[in-house]
Amino acid sequence: STMLSAVSGGLIFLVSHYQIQKLCDRVASSTLLEDRRDAVRALKSLSKKYRMEVGTQAMDHLINVLQTDRSDSEILGYALDTIYNLICNDEEEEQDESEDENAQKQADDLGAQFTERFIQNPEHITLLLTLLEEFDFHVRLPGVKLLTALLKNQCVQVQGIILISPLGVSRMMDLLADSREVILILHMQASITLVVSVCQFSLILEKNLTSSIVVEDCLLLLLNLLKNNSSNQNFFKEGSYIQRMKPWFDVGDNNSGWSAQKVTNLHFMLQLVRVMVSPVNSPGATASCQKSMYHCGLLQQLCTILMATGVPADILTETINTVSEVIRGSQVNQDYFASVNAPSNPPRPAIVVLLMSMVNERQPFVLRCAVLYCFQCFLYKNQKGQGEIVATLLPSTIDANSISAGQLLCGGLFSADSLSNWCAAVALAHALQDNPTQKEQLLRVQLATSQGKPPVSLLQQCTNILSQGDKIIRQGSKVQTRVGLLIAAMYMDQQLSIAVTHFLHNQENVPFLTAQISENLGEDERLVQGLCALLLGICIYYNDNSLENYTKEKLKQLIEKRIGKENFVEKLGFITKHELYSRAAQKPQPVFPSPEQMLFDHEFTKLVKELEGVITKAVHKSSEEEKKEEELIREQDTQIKELKEQVTSMTTQHEQMQNTLTQQLSQIQQHKDQYNILKLKLGLFSGQWSADRGSFCKLREEMEEMRKQNTLLQSQLSDKDSIISSLVSILVLVCVFVLFLNSADMELQLASATSTVAILETEKSKLQTEVQESKKEQDDLLMLLADQDQKITRLRQRLKDLGETVRDLIFIFELNLQLDCGDQLCS
Repeated sequence: STMLSAVSGGLIFLVSHYQIQKLCDRVASSTLLEDRRDAVRALKSLSKKYRMEVGTQAMDHLINVLQTDRSDSEILGYALDTIYNLICNDEEEEQDESEDENAQKQADDLGAQFTERFIQNPEHITLLLTLLEEFDFHVRLPGVKLLTALLKNQCVQVQGIILISPLGVSRMMDLLADSREVILILHMQASITLVVSVCQFSLILEKNLTSSIVVEDCLLLLLNLLKNNSSNQNFFKEGSYIQRMKPWFDVGDNNSGWSAQKVTNLHFMLQLVRVMVSPVNSPGATASCQKSMYHCGLLQQLCTILMATGVPADILTETINTVSEVIRGSQVNQDYFASVNAPSNPPRPAIVVLLMSMVNERQPFVLRCAVLYCFQCFLYKNQKGQGEIVATLLPSTIDANSISAGQLLCGGLFSADSLSNWCAAVALAHALQDNPTQKEQLLRVQLATSQGKPPVSLLQQCTNILSQGDKIIRQGSKVQTRVGLLIAAMYMDQQLSIAVTHFLHNQENVPFLTAQISENLGEDERLVQGLCALLLGICIYYNDNSLENYTKEKLKQLIEKRIGKENFVEKLGFITKHELYSRAAQKPQPVFPSPEQMLFDHEFTKLVKELEGVITKAVHKSSEEEKKEEELIREQDTQIKELKEQVTSMTTQHEQMQNTLTQQLSQIQQHKDQYNILKLKLGLFSGQWSADRGSFCKLREEMEEMRKQNTLLQSQLSDKDSIISSLVSILVLVCVFVLFLNSADMELQLASATSTVAILETEKSKLQTEVQESKKEQDDLLMLLADQDQKITRLRQRLKDLGETVRDLIFIFELNLQLDCGDQLCS
């Protein structure tokens, strides 16, 4: 049977070898395309089962088909699938259990062998990349699969060939436009593996990574793969590639040579970081990437570039934007950024240095926008940072010998440059956003306007510039300046009744606002009118009626008489209808083509959307509705007060219960400690108890064995006694018989009987000796049992001394055991 099986296998091999050879001949020599196509299809069907034979004989013929039969997509697909089957080590079918690791290793070796053979000529990879341009599904899909398998088997070598291949990376990028999901997924997997590894490979090969044009293509491809693709971003993050990005930003101290290629590549690297922390990503994913960038030192490296000298302006601008998004909303990153100092003498905080650039009209416009964005991101959801900025404006913290952030903001707010006015106003607004505490603090800020005049508050100075007519006002007549000042005033008043009262206390403010709203001004002034209407609406909505002349009702009557409710609402709608409003609402970063168009801030657009509806309703409410609403508010205030009292009472009770609970937990812990000590001691005694109990049981078993032996000996002794008694009786009869017969034969019999009796007497003596020895051993066992009983008594007394309750069942068992042993001994 074994011989027949071997012969059969050999015949199959010869037949398949001959068949594959014939098919290869057809591929090489057939003039008809149909014949070659059929032959390649047949080779494909044999390529999995006869991988070695097909690969050895047909590889060159298949590559030749890829080169010569470019016009027929069907034969190209068959050839690509066949080569894929030869080099791919992934088994699609389940292997038999009999196949061991050696068989798998052999398959892996075949894949590596055929991969080496395919990439031995770099033109083959170039040919494959060229075939990827074919849109036909039957060519592109197996082509992408083959490229993925080649990268999996020989990643570094294939990378090197792709990098030197003309348009190699570009051809891979073109596949991103393919909308077919299967092809796109396979291509993305191959591309990420390729590009990330290429960047690392280039980092090893080149001392100056940022000077390579190859890296530009790789980074551009990687950006396209990661942008707006959460799954690829997650793969990039979980692959620890964020941590590996840090060396890319080590620009060193060589600031003399910034080639165009180096600038371009570093620009793409910064964009890659921003893709991972973009505000449009999910908050959880962004926060995770921000955390990784801090812990691996990438944020620190970016801040080093930020404060370095000699960095090109466009790189510096993009670095500022990158740092902005790395710290946005991350408290840890924001705290670190607040601690960064510029390498100056004396050292100055990085925030101060950046703000100096923002309010400097000689700096590039894009750089000033980037600084504003960075300041906004630093304060985003950062009440701690907001408090630190506002504190630099307060009188108690002002240092005349140093420049602070507050001084720079005030200087920019009232400078002659309208862009500085707007940027400073928006920056100040972000220091107050959603933070009523800092708004109250800002009311304490006093400004000295000129000699001989009393100081005024910051809010009052803003409105003075808007409403008065001196030299400062003429600068404020610019739309950008007035928009900035109105935005700052609105943020100060919004959500804070005391700030509204402070604003209304100035008798010139309300007439100015109503005059601005009621006038028929040109197109450029409509935005200012809308903002004035919004500010007046804030004064109504957050009014606590503490000023008799400017209660909610009187302000609404003033609007109805001077402006008209419908006209007021129309002017209010000018804000959202402005063409620049929608642009600012799209994303947090301020991006405008020119300084004049910088009128709206992203966060301000959200504030407008929030306030427009409630102000419109407030203006249209009647006095009766106001009274009902006030009554409802009073009731709610009363309820809130009661609830606060309940909360206070419950808080007190909670604290008391917490203290009680803490004490109880402390007592419980003490009891646990005591219990653990007793448990430890009990464990030691239990061990001794177990050992003694084991000895006791062993003695009991030995005693039981001795009792059985004693019983046996007693039985044997009784039997012997019976035999001796019988023999004695027989001897007496013999003696009587001898007296009568007196014969010689009888004497001989008598002598024999006497000898027998002597022997029996000897055996009886031995048995008696054994019985005596058995009784002695039983006495020894009784003494051991007595000692054991004393030990048990002592152990029980020690347990009682330790305060432990001894289980009666155990001692009853032991007592029964002893009684049982005693009964047996007595028997």
